[in-house]
Parts: sequence; structure tokens; C-alpha cells
Amino acid sequence: MSKYCILDEEKIKQNHSYNLGKISPFDAGIPLLDISDKIIEEIYYFRWHTFCKHIKNTSDGYVVTEFFPDVPWAGKHNAICCPAGHQIYEGRWLHNPEYINSYAKFWFLPDSIPRSYSVWLADAIYAASNVWGDYSTIEFLYEKLKENYYAWEREKGLENGLFYQIDDRDGMEFSAGGSGIRPTLSCYMYGDALAISKIAKRLNKSEDEEIFSAKATSLKKKINGLLWDDNAEFYKTFDIEKNCLVDVRELVGYIPWYFNIPQSNMENAWSYLNDKRYFYAPYGPTTTEQCCPDFMKEFDHECLWNGPSWPFATSQTLTAMNNFINNYKQTTLEKKDYCELLHLFANSHYLVENGKKVPFIDENLNPFTGEWLARKILMDNPPPDQPRERGKDYNHSTFCDLVISGLAGIIPTDTDSLNINPMFTKDELDYLCVDGIKYHSHFVTVLWDKYGTEYKKGKGFFVFVDGKKVVENSIPDRFIIKIGENCYE
Repeated sequence: MSKYCILDEEKIKQNHSYNLGKISPFDAGIPLLDISDKIIEEIYYFRWHTFCKHIKNTSDGYVVTEFFPDVPWAGKHNAICCPAGHQIYEGRWLHNPEYINSYAKFWFLPDSIPRSYSVWLADAIYAASNVWGDYSTIEFLYEKLKENYYAWEREKGLENGLFYQIDDRDGMEFSAGGSGIRPTLSCYMYGDALAISKIAKRLNKSEDEEIFSAKATSLKKKINGLLWDDNAEFYKTFDIEKNCLVDVRELVGYIPWYFNIPQSNMENAWSYLNDKRYFYAPYGPTTTEQCCPDFMKEFDHECLWNGPSWPFATSQTLTAMNNFINNYKQTTLEKKDYCELLHLFANSHYLVENGKKVPFIDENLNPFTGEWLARKILMDNPPPDQPRERGKDYNHSTFCDLVISGLAGIIPTDTDSLNINPMFTKDELDYLCVDGIKYHSHFVTVLWDKYGTEYKKGKGFFVFVDGKKVVENSIPDRFIIKIGENCYE
């Protein structure tokens, strides 16, 4: 079975070659991309190269790191759980699932630290299983995932059923909203509870299924009740000491849509995203609304979440936006809004060195100039115990997943079906081909050719499974495809 039915892998290797690590993304198996937006295309391959450079073969199997140099706050093998949800979502599209399977298991070894930072592990591993069509890893980890959930309840759970977190332990230090019942951890726990209930159902553990389904339902109700500000039309952090919501909108207020938590009457929250008075910036979005008095306030620290643009948060917001456009009846956003933000995100992945603009990813950016802030601070005043360029090729967000599951519209399910709903219309792109998407042991190709001249397959939108055409349509649209022996009928 050929992986690629449209694009030439050797030609793409020649055009998108970077300083490879020990594992080449082409050897690991990546879906190939050809797209009329060449900035998105360049960054897509750049991000696969940086991701694969972070895959480390250790005595405990494969792990995926966040920083290349060792940092004192990391755990075994320099692994940090904070970005693990992002890393698993990204790595699920590699043709070889061994890397992510091994990494998922690593977090539940006796000397790993899966709760040093907030993270959505059960949700992410279940999402990866839906791509593979293989649930053996998450079923193997089932009891560990339950134990981890109960440990979170003991360590961070409150009497009201929600979860307290210090902003630093969200990986979001010096935030404008501060610590409290933040939209982050409570939403992550909802995602994990829902995933555990689905695994329990697969294992015929009806009592567990009922328990964790009830936990998810309760969390959803309480998040929508306590963390939603009707006047501000936004999810906010609840300050426990002051017994009220904080008086600031932060980008984390979009995280509930990452897990499809909000009700249908909350769509106005998205009107702030593209507004220059709030979150929009040319290298944004900003992590705090720009009308906040503490916006971009300086502290004696390189990692600030009071305004700078963070790829971690931008990728969360794009996933949430994809869900919002896909799953909610609303009039606030259109597919073109997703395309525009993805392009803006891609265009922030650069650094000018010796007069040359090169692909680059680091920790955080000045949202108005695109300068990498933590990098500048560390280069100007390097701490004695840390490397000056610790964040180079920083692996703390998704990008390739946003192209595959968002722009190309590949929406995995836990059935033998594949949902497709591209986040672009006939007007945004002249052409797009994502070729060799491995899904349930089959290879899927999504192709858009506005004029019919790029790929010589005709004009319009096409989907191929194992090289055989299963969808042909005049425009990009929503489709449900049965994957399996009869998917060509």
C-alpha cells in the first residue's frame, strides 16, 4: 500500500530539508503537505523537523522533550508534563505510533511526575487512539489514568467540585488573572473524565463509566456556572480569596471550547479574538486583553503571560476555534477566521539572523513586533545556571495537528467513520493537498484544486482512501466517510 498517492516525497524532502535530529520526520512517517499558502507549508515541515528532534530514545523507551538543554525543573530524561497534551496531539499523526505509545506509557512509570503541571493526558491519549484505531495503549493505562485522576482530586480538588491551580503550575506564570479556579485545570479534568468514561465503556466497566461520566457532567455544569461572566461574556479565573471572578479576560477563557464544554448561548466570547482592543495583534493573539491595566507590565522574569503571545496558548485557541466552528450553531466566526489565524500563527515562526529570515520557534513573542521575548531577555542577561538559548526549537505547542485536523478537516472518531470538514472555503486557498494521513491503518488524502490545474485530478474538492477516490465535490464541505473494507462502495 502506497503512503502517498499525489505528492512526491523525494521532491518535498529536497524542498523542505532542515538540520535533522536522530529521527527524520520522513522516516517516522508524516502526512505530506502542498498548499498555496507557502508560509503555512514552510512552517508545517519546520515544525515536524523540530518535533522529531525532540523524540528521545531512553532506557524507558521513547519520550518527547520540551527543551533540548537540560533544565532544572524537568523530570527524568528532561521530560516535562506541561506540554505533553500538545505533544501527543501532534505526534498522533506520525505513521509510526510507537513514539507516542511509548511516551504515553512513560508518564505512568513509578518515577515519572505526571502532575507537576496541569495537563490533559487521558484526553490526549484517547484522541491519539482514535487516529490509530487501536486502543490497546489506553486500555493498558486505564487503571493508571484513574489513579492519576483521583490523585488530582486529592491534590487540587475543591469542595465545590472544581480545581484550584497556581498559574505557574499551568506553565502560565505571571498571568494577569493569577491563581485560583482557572479555566485550565478544571477543563483539562473534564476532558480526562470524559475520556476515562469512554475507555471504561470499551472495557465493559459500567460502574466506572457511570462514575466518570457523572464527573464530566458535573464539571461541565460547574465550569459554565462559576467561571462564566455574563457581563464580560467570557470565561474567567475565580479568585478564591476575593470570592469573585477576576476583572480581566485572558486567552485561557477559550479553553472550554477545546473540550466542547460551553453552552450554545456563549458565542459572543469569540467576538473579542479579532478585536485590536482585546486579543488581536499581528503576532498574537495576546494572552491578556490589551485594555487590561497590567497588559505587558514588566516583571523581573522572562516568562510572562500578561500579554505576550505564546504558541502554547495560540494552538489551544486554534483547536478551540476549530471545535467552535465545527460543533456550534453560531454567527460570530467563519472558516476564513480559522485560516487567517493559522496564517498569522505560521508567520510568527521566524527570526531574522544576519539579515536573513529563517523559520524559528521559541517560548513567547512580543505580539506587536514578533521579537522572541524570553530569548532576548536570556541572551541579554543569561542566568548562571541556564543556557542562553534554552528555547530554540521549543516543543510546547501544536502546529501540524492544526493543519491536519483543522485546515484539512480530518476529525477522528472512535468508530469506523472519519468526519471531514475543512476549515477553509473556496475563496481562501487556490490549492491544498494533505497526502498520506494514516487513519485506522488506511491512508487518506484530502485535496482541493480551485482551478483544476495543480494536481490534474479535476476541479474541486476530493478525498482519496488508499489511492481510491471516495469524495468528489465542487467545494470544500463536510463529509462522513466509512473507513474499512467497504469504504470504496
